[in-house]
Amino acid sequence: MRRRHSAPPSPLPQRLGIDPVRLRLPLDGAWPTVRAYLAERLPTVPASHLDAILAGGEIHGEDGPLGPDAPYRPGAWLWFHRELAPETPVPFALEVLHRDERLLVVDKPHFLATTPRGSHVTETALARLRHELDLPELSPAHRLDRLTAGLALFVVQPRHRGVYQGLFADRLVHKEYQAVAPYRPELALPTTVRSHIVKERGIIAAYELTDAEPNAESRIELLEHRGGLGRYRLLPATGRTHQLRLHMSGLGVPILGDPVYPVVLPDPAPDDFSDPLQLLASVLAFTDPVSGEELRFTTRRTLAAWPAHDSP
Repeated sequence: MRRRHSAPPSPLPQRLGIDPVRLRLPLDGAWPTVRAYLAERLPTVPASHLDAILAGGEIHGEDGPLGPDAPYRPGAWLWFHRELAPETPVPFALEVLHRDERLLVVDKPHFLATTPRGSHVTETALARLRHELDLPELSPAHRLDRLTAGLALFVVQPRHRGVYQGLFADRLVHKEYQAVAPYRPELALPTTVRSHIVKERGIIAAYELTDAEPNAESRIELLEHRGGLGRYRLLPATGRTHQLRLHMSGLGVPILGDPVYPVVLPDPAPDDFSDPLQLLASVLAFTDPVSGEELRFTTRRTLAAWPAHDSP
Protein backbone atom coordinates (compact mmCIF):
# COMPACT_ATOMS: atom_id res chain seq x y z
CA MET A 1 0.00 0.00 0.00
CA ARG A 2 1.36 3.44 -0.93
CA ARG A 3 1.78 5.78 2.02
CA ARG A 4 -0.21 8.98 1.86
CA HIS A 5 1.67 12.15 2.64
CA SER A 6 -0.34 15.02 4.04
CA ALA A 7 0.43 18.40 2.57
CA PRO A 8 2.28 20.96 4.71
CA PRO A 9 0.57 24.30 5.40
CA SER A 10 0.44 26.67 2.48
CA PRO A 11 3.12 29.37 2.51
CA LEU A 12 0.79 31.64 0.53
CA PRO A 13 -2.22 33.43 2.01
CA GLN A 14 -5.62 33.39 0.38
CA ARG A 15 -6.29 35.96 -2.31
CA LEU A 16 -9.80 37.49 -2.16
CA GLY A 17 -10.87 34.52 -0.07
CA ILE A 18 -9.55 31.93 -2.53
CA ASP A 19 -6.93 29.35 -1.57
CA PRO A 20 -3.84 28.98 -3.74
CA VAL A 21 -3.55 25.98 -6.04
CA ARG A 22 -1.57 23.15 -4.45
CA LEU A 23 0.36 20.56 -6.48
CA ARG A 24 2.63 17.71 -5.51
CA LEU A 25 5.35 16.76 -7.98
CA PRO A 26 5.13 13.08 -9.00
CA LEU A 27 7.55 10.74 -7.26
CA ASP A 28 8.49 9.06 -10.54
CA GLY A 29 9.01 12.25 -12.53
CA ALA A 30 11.99 12.86 -14.79
CA TRP A 31 11.55 16.51 -15.71
CA PRO A 32 14.70 18.65 -15.49
CA THR A 33 12.97 21.68 -13.94
CA VAL A 34 9.75 22.67 -12.22
CA ARG A 35 8.97 24.80 -15.25
CA ALA A 36 9.20 21.79 -17.58
CA TYR A 37 6.78 19.86 -15.41
CA LEU A 38 4.28 22.72 -15.16
CA ALA A 39 4.40 23.32 -18.92
CA GLU A 40 3.31 19.70 -19.42
CA ARG A 41 0.92 19.57 -16.46
CA LEU A 42 -0.81 22.87 -17.33
CA PRO A 43 -0.94 22.96 -21.15
CA THR A 44 -3.64 25.66 -21.22
CA VAL A 45 -1.42 28.14 -19.36
CA PRO A 46 0.50 30.27 -21.90
CA ALA A 47 4.28 29.83 -21.71
CA SER A 48 4.68 33.59 -21.32
CA HIS A 49 2.45 33.59 -18.24
CA LEU A 50 4.29 30.64 -16.74
CA ASP A 51 7.62 32.39 -17.28
CA ALA A 52 6.28 35.61 -15.79
CA ILE A 53 5.00 34.08 -12.55
CA LEU A 54 8.20 32.09 -12.08
CA ALA A 55 10.31 35.20 -12.67
CA GLY A 56 8.09 37.11 -10.23
CA GLY A 57 8.50 34.53 -7.47
CA GLU A 58 4.81 33.71 -7.47
CA ILE A 59 5.26 29.94 -7.38
CA HIS A 60 6.32 28.74 -3.95
CA GLY A 61 7.82 25.53 -2.70
CA GLU A 62 8.16 24.50 0.92
CA ASP A 63 11.32 26.62 1.24
CA GLY A 64 10.11 29.74 -0.51
CA PRO A 65 9.70 31.15 -4.04
CA LEU A 66 10.98 29.10 -6.97
CA GLY A 67 12.92 30.68 -9.82
CA PRO A 68 12.68 29.92 -13.55
CA ASP A 69 15.45 27.29 -13.33
CA ALA A 70 14.36 25.61 -10.10
CA PRO A 71 15.22 21.89 -10.38
CA TYR A 72 12.54 19.23 -10.31
CA ARG A 73 12.39 17.42 -6.94
CA PRO A 74 10.14 14.34 -6.87
CA GLY A 75 7.47 14.57 -4.19
CA ALA A 76 7.93 18.28 -3.55
CA TRP A 77 4.89 20.54 -2.96
CA LEU A 78 4.10 23.66 -4.96
CA TRP A 79 1.65 26.50 -4.36
CA PHE A 80 0.54 29.35 -6.60
CA HIS A 81 -2.49 31.49 -7.28
CA ARG A 82 -4.20 30.81 -10.56
CA GLU A 83 -5.21 33.68 -12.79
CA LEU A 84 -8.92 34.30 -12.31
CA ALA A 85 -11.25 35.43 -15.05
CA PRO A 86 -13.11 38.70 -14.46
CA GLU A 87 -16.50 38.22 -12.80
CA THR A 88 -19.58 40.42 -12.87
CA PRO A 89 -20.09 41.72 -9.32
CA VAL A 90 -23.30 40.61 -7.63
CA PRO A 91 -24.57 43.98 -6.35
CA PHE A 92 -26.26 42.68 -3.20
CA ALA A 93 -24.88 42.42 0.32
CA LEU A 94 -24.60 39.42 2.62
CA GLU A 95 -26.15 40.08 6.00
CA VAL A 96 -24.57 38.41 9.03
CA LEU A 97 -27.29 37.21 11.41
CA HIS A 98 -25.16 35.29 13.90
CA ARG A 99 -21.46 34.88 14.60
CA ASP A 100 -19.65 33.03 17.37
CA GLU A 101 -16.45 31.01 17.71
CA ARG A 102 -17.98 28.05 15.83
CA LEU A 103 -20.77 29.26 13.56
CA LEU A 104 -21.57 32.00 11.10
CA VAL A 105 -25.13 32.39 9.82
CA VAL A 106 -25.80 34.76 6.93
CA ASP A 107 -28.77 35.91 4.88
CA LYS A 108 -27.61 35.29 1.30
CA PRO A 109 -28.99 37.34 -1.59
CA HIS A 110 -30.27 35.91 -4.85
CA PHE A 111 -27.65 35.35 -7.61
CA LEU A 112 -24.71 34.82 -5.21
CA ALA A 113 -23.32 31.27 -5.22
CA THR A 114 -22.51 29.73 -1.85
CA THR A 115 -19.11 28.29 -2.83
CA PRO A 116 -16.72 28.70 -5.78
CA ARG A 117 -17.78 26.66 -8.78
CA GLY A 118 -17.43 27.09 -12.53
CA SER A 119 -17.37 30.76 -13.50
CA HIS A 120 -18.38 31.90 -10.00
CA VAL A 121 -15.25 32.08 -7.85
CA THR A 122 -14.65 35.35 -6.02
CA GLU A 123 -18.29 36.41 -6.38
CA THR A 124 -19.43 33.76 -3.92
CA ALA A 125 -20.59 33.88 -0.32
CA LEU A 126 -17.65 31.82 0.92
CA ALA A 127 -14.97 33.93 -0.78
CA ARG A 128 -16.58 37.21 0.27
CA LEU A 129 -16.98 36.15 3.90
CA ARG A 130 -13.45 34.77 4.19
CA HIS A 131 -12.02 37.98 2.78
CA GLU A 132 -14.29 40.58 4.41
CA LEU A 133 -14.45 38.98 7.88
CA ASP A 134 -10.85 37.68 7.91
CA LEU A 135 -11.99 34.08 8.40
CA PRO A 136 -9.63 32.12 6.13
CA GLU A 137 -10.68 28.69 7.47
CA LEU A 138 -14.41 29.29 7.01
CA SER A 139 -16.29 26.45 5.30
CA PRO A 140 -19.95 25.81 4.39
CA ALA A 141 -22.02 23.41 6.49
CA HIS A 142 -24.42 22.92 3.56
CA ARG A 143 -25.13 24.30 0.11
CA LEU A 144 -27.75 26.82 -0.97
CA ASP A 145 -28.42 27.24 -4.69
CA ARG A 146 -27.04 30.37 -6.32
CA LEU A 147 -30.50 31.54 -7.36
CA THR A 148 -32.07 30.91 -3.93
CA ALA A 149 -31.87 33.60 -1.25
CA GLY A 150 -31.90 33.17 2.49
CA LEU A 151 -30.15 31.40 5.33
CA ALA A 152 -26.76 29.76 4.91
CA LEU A 153 -24.72 28.23 7.73
CA PHE A 154 -20.91 28.29 7.77
CA VAL A 155 -18.39 26.72 10.15
CA VAL A 156 -15.59 28.92 11.44
CA GLN A 157 -12.93 26.31 12.30
CA PRO A 158 -12.03 23.06 10.52
CA ARG A 159 -12.23 21.01 13.74
CA HIS A 160 -15.98 21.66 13.94
CA ARG A 161 -16.74 21.18 10.24
CA GLY A 162 -17.65 17.49 10.33
CA VAL A 163 -20.08 17.66 13.21
CA TYR A 164 -22.12 20.51 11.67
CA GLN A 165 -22.05 19.10 8.15
CA GLY A 166 -23.22 15.85 9.73
CA LEU A 167 -26.37 17.57 10.99
CA PHE A 168 -27.44 18.19 7.41
CA ALA A 169 -26.32 14.78 6.16
CA ASP A 170 -28.29 13.08 8.95
CA ARG A 171 -31.39 15.28 8.40
CA LEU A 172 -31.24 16.77 11.88
CA VAL A 173 -31.82 20.35 10.70
CA HIS A 174 -35.35 21.70 10.38
CA LYS A 175 -35.51 23.74 7.17
CA GLU A 176 -38.31 25.94 5.90
CA TYR A 177 -38.55 27.82 2.62
CA GLN A 178 -41.00 30.32 1.23
CA ALA A 179 -41.90 30.64 -2.43
CA VAL A 180 -44.16 32.71 -4.66
CA ALA A 181 -45.86 30.78 -7.45
CA PRO A 182 -49.17 30.67 -9.31
CA TYR A 183 -52.26 29.90 -7.24
CA ARG A 184 -54.38 26.93 -8.32
CA PRO A 185 -57.62 26.71 -6.32
CA GLU A 186 -58.15 23.09 -7.42
CA LEU A 187 -54.81 22.02 -5.95
CA ALA A 188 -55.41 20.31 -2.61
CA LEU A 189 -52.93 21.65 -0.06
CA PRO A 190 -51.12 20.89 2.14
CA THR A 191 -49.65 17.91 0.34
CA THR A 192 -46.50 15.84 0.55
CA VAL A 193 -44.65 15.12 -2.69
CA ARG A 194 -42.37 12.08 -2.92
CA SER A 195 -40.38 11.19 -6.01
CA HIS A 196 -37.06 9.83 -7.24
CA ILE A 197 -34.94 12.72 -8.47
CA VAL A 198 -31.92 12.31 -10.72
CA LYS A 199 -29.43 15.13 -11.26
CA GLU A 200 -26.74 14.35 -13.83
CA ARG A 201 -23.44 16.19 -13.80
CA GLY A 202 -23.19 18.76 -16.58
CA ILE A 203 -26.95 18.84 -17.23
CA ILE A 204 -28.71 21.80 -15.67
CA ALA A 205 -32.17 20.29 -15.15
CA ALA A 206 -32.88 17.40 -12.81
CA TYR A 207 -35.66 14.95 -13.64
CA GLU A 208 -37.88 12.41 -11.91
CA LEU A 209 -38.09 8.65 -12.42
CA THR A 210 -41.56 7.20 -11.99
CA ASP A 211 -40.45 3.59 -11.60
CA ALA A 212 -37.90 4.05 -8.80
CA GLU A 213 -38.14 4.30 -5.03
CA PRO A 214 -38.56 7.90 -3.83
CA ASN A 215 -35.38 9.61 -2.66
CA ALA A 216 -36.88 13.10 -2.22
CA GLU A 217 -39.75 14.35 -0.07
CA SER A 218 -41.27 17.83 0.26
CA ARG A 219 -44.30 19.11 2.14
CA ILE A 220 -46.06 21.98 0.34
CA GLU A 221 -48.36 24.37 2.21
CA LEU A 222 -50.28 27.42 1.01
CA LEU A 223 -49.87 30.37 3.37
CA GLU A 224 -52.02 32.88 1.48
CA HIS A 225 -53.11 33.85 -2.01
CA ARG A 226 -54.22 36.90 -3.90
CA GLY A 227 -54.70 37.89 -7.50
CA GLY A 228 -53.63 34.61 -9.03
CA LEU A 229 -50.47 34.19 -6.95
CA GLY A 230 -49.81 32.14 -3.86
CA ARG A 231 -47.26 32.38 -1.10
CA TYR A 232 -46.16 28.90 -0.11
CA ARG A 233 -44.25 27.30 2.74
CA LEU A 234 -42.02 24.43 1.63
CA LEU A 235 -40.67 21.86 4.07
CA PRO A 236 -38.06 19.55 2.52
CA ALA A 237 -37.44 16.30 4.37
CA THR A 238 -34.53 15.55 2.03
CA GLY A 239 -31.99 17.74 0.25
CA ARG A 240 -31.79 16.74 -3.41
CA THR A 241 -30.53 19.32 -5.90
CA HIS A 242 -33.42 21.47 -7.20
CA GLN A 243 -35.86 19.34 -5.18
CA LEU A 244 -38.31 22.10 -4.21
CA ARG A 245 -38.22 23.70 -7.65
CA LEU A 246 -38.90 20.37 -9.36
CA HIS A 247 -41.68 19.38 -6.95
CA MET A 248 -43.43 22.74 -7.28
CA SER A 249 -43.24 22.56 -11.05
CA GLY A 250 -44.61 19.01 -10.97
CA LEU A 251 -47.66 20.28 -9.08
CA GLY A 252 -48.32 22.78 -11.85
CA VAL A 253 -47.20 25.78 -9.78
CA PRO A 254 -43.62 26.52 -10.87
CA ILE A 255 -41.83 29.08 -8.73
CA LEU A 256 -41.76 32.57 -10.25
CA GLY A 257 -38.46 33.47 -11.85
CA ASP A 258 -37.33 29.85 -12.28
CA PRO A 259 -35.19 29.65 -15.44
CA VAL A 260 -35.10 25.84 -15.47
CA TYR A 261 -38.48 24.41 -14.47
CA PRO A 262 -40.68 23.62 -16.27
CA VAL A 263 -38.60 24.86 -19.26
CA VAL A 264 -34.90 25.65 -19.46
CA LEU A 265 -34.60 29.25 -20.61
CA PRO A 266 -31.59 30.92 -22.27
CA ASP A 267 -29.05 32.32 -19.83
CA PRO A 268 -29.64 36.02 -19.10
CA ALA A 269 -26.84 38.54 -19.44
CA PRO A 270 -24.34 38.27 -16.56
CA ASP A 271 -25.41 41.68 -15.22
CA ASP A 272 -29.16 41.00 -15.47
CA PHE A 273 -30.47 40.69 -11.91
CA SER A 274 -34.01 41.75 -12.76
CA ASP A 275 -35.90 38.48 -12.32
CA PRO A 276 -34.78 36.61 -9.18
CA LEU A 277 -36.10 33.16 -8.38
CA GLN A 278 -38.86 33.65 -5.82
CA LEU A 279 -37.51 31.06 -3.40
CA LEU A 280 -36.23 31.91 0.07
CA ALA A 281 -34.59 29.73 2.72
CA SER A 282 -36.49 31.20 5.65
CA VAL A 283 -35.80 29.04 8.73
CA LEU A 284 -32.96 26.86 10.04
CA ALA A 285 -33.41 25.15 13.42
CA PHE A 286 -31.33 22.47 15.14
CA THR A 287 -29.77 21.35 18.40
CA ASP A 288 -26.16 22.54 18.50
CA PRO A 289 -24.10 19.31 18.67
CA VAL A 290 -21.30 21.06 20.59
CA SER A 291 -23.18 23.19 23.14
CA GLY A 292 -26.51 21.33 23.23
CA GLU A 293 -28.31 24.64 22.73
CA GLU A 294 -31.52 24.81 20.70
CA LEU A 295 -30.87 27.23 17.84
CA ARG A 296 -33.36 28.76 15.43
CA PHE A 297 -32.55 31.33 12.76
CA THR A 298 -35.07 33.25 10.65
CA THR A 299 -34.43 35.25 7.49
CA ARG A 300 -34.94 38.99 7.37
CA ARG A 301 -35.46 38.93 3.62
CA THR A 302 -38.75 38.94 1.75
CA LEU A 303 -39.70 37.81 -1.73
CA ALA A 304 -40.06 40.78 -4.05
CA ALA A 305 -42.92 39.32 -6.09
CA TRP A 306 -45.23 39.14 -3.12
CA PRO A 307 -45.14 42.68 -1.64
CA ALA A 308 -45.30 44.10 -5.17
CA HIS A 309 -48.50 42.21 -5.90
CA ASP A 310 -51.25 44.42 -4.53
CA SER A 311 -54.30 43.08 -6.36
CA PRO A 312 -57.04 41.69 -4.09
